[in-house]
Amino acid sequence: MIVDPIPNFRRIASEVWQPLTALFVWDCAVTITYYLLPFKAPELPLTIFGSALALFLGFRSNSAYQRWWEARTLWGAMINASRSLARATRNFMPDPDARDLKREIVKRQIAYVNALRCQLRRQPIGEDVTKFLTEEDKGKALARTNPANGLLDSTGRRIDIARRSGWIDTIQQTQMEALLVDIANAQGGMERIKNTPLPVQYRYLPTIFTHIFCIALPIGLVESLGFATPLGSTVAGLMFMAVLRIGDDLVDPFANTVHDNPLTAMCRTIEIDLLQSIGDPAPEPLKPVNGVLW
Repeated sequence: MIVDPIPNFRRIASEVWQPLTALFVWDCAVTITYYLLPFKAPELPLTIFGSALALFLGFRSNSAYQRWWEARTLWGAMINASRSLARATRNFMPDPDARDLKREIVKRQIAYVNALRCQLRRQPIGEDVTKFLTEEDKGKALARTNPANGLLDSTGRRIDIARRSGWIDTIQQTQMEALLVDIANAQGGMERIKNTPLPVQYRYLPTIFTHIFCIALPIGLVESLGFATPLGSTVAGLMFMAVLRIGDDLVDPFANTVHDNPLTAMCRTIEIDLLQSIGDPAPEPLKPVNGVLW
């Protein structure tokens, strides 16, 4: 996620120079053709076309942003539930004999959120997950089709072991299970966003209509704008292309690009909070790199 308050013009230029160049070259070609080989520009209802396209692109961009914000809301719920699980584990199991199990549950939650991050970004599970797990968990939970869900299931089994060992009662077990349900619901919402793209009409039709409009725009403006057609048409077309690109950038909030949710930073926040809750040393929070928080 880009967090730099000052726009990075180099990054902006790297993203817009290709469509900007294509628009400008086409507009210049239309203008030169008009003066070398005069033609009667067709009367195109550009105002109607532009208004309809702007409305279409607005709906698409709004839908993409809703997906992006819902993903951020779900990760906020994941952070809160992880803190609550660590607090309940620490407070419900003060018995010294439960120390190892308590620490294991907390560390497994750190491994869980990192495994979920890797799944959502389609990345291989690395040391930031395995270092918090036992050898048994590495062979069983991580071997499942959904490793994050496997880790969550085994956390539930460890809570049941704590109840059968007499370290927590059934009411406390129910409270901790409710937290696992909240975590599972958040994971399900994230997987829904990742695995369910926008309908094909929202993905392809705006792209087709935007390109058609940008092609027709200088043809309809060349008589009225004359030599200023490349400037006016390019700027107008660029605005429509920019709105189209905004929708493309936000539609997948887990794509591991500069525009997605900062999953790595949020996982680090959970890691810090949970390790400190059990008295272990914690790493430093992640800082933005070149204005981007990953």
